[in-house]
Amino acid sequence: MRFSVVETGYDQRQVDYCLDELGIRLSRLAARAEGAAGAGREWDEIRQEAAWLSGLLQRLDLGDVGAPRYAGDAVRREAADILAQARAELDEAREEARRVRERAYAEAVQARRDFEAALDARRRREVRVDEILSQVTVDQVPADTPTAAAAVPGSRVGGPEAGAEPPPGRR
Repeated sequence: MRFSVVETGYDQRQVDYCLDELGIRLSRLAARAEGAAGAGREWDEIRQEAAWLSGLLQRLDLGDVGAPRYAGDAVRREAADILAQARAELDEAREEARRVRERAYAEAVQARRDFEAALDARRRREVRVDEILSQVTVDQVPADTPTAAAAVPGSRVGGPEAGAEPPPGRR
């Protein structure tokens, strides 16, 4: 018989059930022994079953309280090993998370610096363009001035009176 190991030894219900079964079987054997007082073959079977039950009780060693303690110690040691391994893995995971967090923060800071530098360069270019454009003077072109587009054949900009001759060098 094998019993489940619990925190303080074996499962009490399993042990009680086993003892009840043993008691029932022993009662049956006693009844059979009384009924078969003269029958030799049945008596041998009874003796064998009684020897088997006696061996089972000895294997269970119900009086030895050290066995559950040793089993409990082994379970506690295994639980402590599992707990220590889990703590080590947790520490490793925390360290890896810290490194990833630091790397992500450094990359974010660098990206922000790059963005601010690009934005500053864009603002400087904008200021320079404004300076250049402020120095440019634009002369008003009278509305009746012919433009280069008016001289292109087939263009409607200048109309038919714009001249039928193409500009020199454009033949």
